[in-house]
Amino acid sequence: MAPRLALLLLLAVPAHAEEAPPGASGCFGCHSPTRADAAIPSLRGRDPAEVATLLRAFREGTRPSTVMDRLARGFTEAESRTIAAWVVR
Repeated sequence: MAPRLALLLLLAVPAHAEEAPPGASGCFGCHSPTRADAAIPSLRGRDPAEVATLLRAFREGTRPSTVMDRLARGFTEAESRTIAAWVVR
């Protein structure tokens, strides 16, 4: 493959092409990383510590939600931090 073509292919690969930590890829079903006009906000660019804190609040039932409380209960604190770091990129 020509070096230029290989470079173009590398640049064309989305930032999230690397394997997601368990549970992280499902976030984009609602939190679109590309649609700014989505009803549910994107997580891209947010502070990972903030996202992890929100996941904790959902998990503990201190932040109201329709679905996130049930989803967040499935993750430990460490898993939540790993997911948060991945989805904000």
